[in-house]
Amino acid sequence: MSDIANKLIRQSLKSLKPYESARRLYAMASADEVDTAWLNANENPFLPDIAVYPELFNRYPDFQPEPLINGYANYANVTTDQVLATRGADEGIELLIRTFCEVGESILICPPTYGMYAISAETCGVNVVAVPTDKDFQLDVDAIKQQLDKVKIVFICSPNNPTGQVVNRADLVDIIEAAQDKAIVVADEAYIEFCPQATVANLLNDYDNLVVLRTLSKAFGLAGLRCGFTLAPEATINALKKVIAPYPISAPVAQIASQSLGLTGLSWMQEKVEILNQLKSEFINATQKWSFIERTYPSDTNFVLMKLSSAISAEQVINRFIENNMLLRNQSKQLGLTNTVRISIGDHDQMNKAIKIFNQINQELGQ
Repeated sequence: MSDIANKLIRQSLKSLKPYESARRLYAMASADEVDTAWLNANENPFLPDIAVYPELFNRYPDFQPEPLINGYANYANVTTDQVLATRGADEGIELLIRTFCEVGESILICPPTYGMYAISAETCGVNVVAVPTDKDFQLDVDAIKQQLDKVKIVFICSPNNPTGQVVNRADLVDIIEAAQDKAIVVADEAYIEFCPQATVANLLNDYDNLVVLRTLSKAFGLAGLRCGFTLAPEATINALKKVIAPYPISAPVAQIASQSLGLTGLSWMQEKVEILNQLKSEFINATQKWSFIERTYPSDTNFVLMKLSSAISAEQVINRFIENNMLLRNQSKQLGLTNTVRISIGDHDQMNKAIKIFNQINQELGQ
């Protein structure tokens, strides 16, 4: 960092460690040179067939493109005034904190969970109250309730990243009700397409303190597009509109995203979700044969988290896959996830290759 930057940077940011996204850890600069299997970022390995029309690229886009908002409202079964399109669900997280939290106030998270909740808060001068999940990664409801008078927003990821499980619906509803007139409860449903029956978006008309985050980055196969949605009561959406950038969704993004929400796009997504869920089940079954896998956690997402035995370290497994041009994610830094690795579900060939490598590791360990 330059001298002037080091001198002027906010004191609270000097010790802040940035979120280690998959692309910060491994860039795609050499992707054309090496046939790399990217199984570290929970992306859809299949590429949707989408057209882009450049006729309006020289014009500023609409603030909230009508075809996009209508398409997502129809898909999510909510009204258009309950939808805000954002640059990925990550922008939704930041907008909520910037809109509802003063400097020095607090949010609540339930680790192990998605790291951007804490980082977005800390960059805004907002404190983070952590209430860890239990051994099965379910919410500690009583402990959360004890903190509701001290926080403005509760972030709950369901299905949770990086653990993969859906939060018990009754627990989530219990917290929403306990937080009424106290705090906003955010259900981050980035992976909901892999278990659509678990959504709580159908509760938006019942609770004015509920917010649901969604994205096209996972099941829709559009991670590079950076398009997400915040679903909330109209009053909450209007408050967020005071803070969001004037042109948050670019014209190409709006065009592509709108197509993905049409009948053809939705059919494509649902077909690929079915394939990925099947590949996930086959992979989980395969893990039962590897003695160095201490536990394979159940998953309602497009990834699987595995805890390794003392026979091998997560770093060793990650390096072994790198040698084979495959990238997994080491989650060992997360609370309660010592010696764990996470694998995103790829296509048939990628998963067969991954299983083959795990089989080799198992054989070499003599297990």
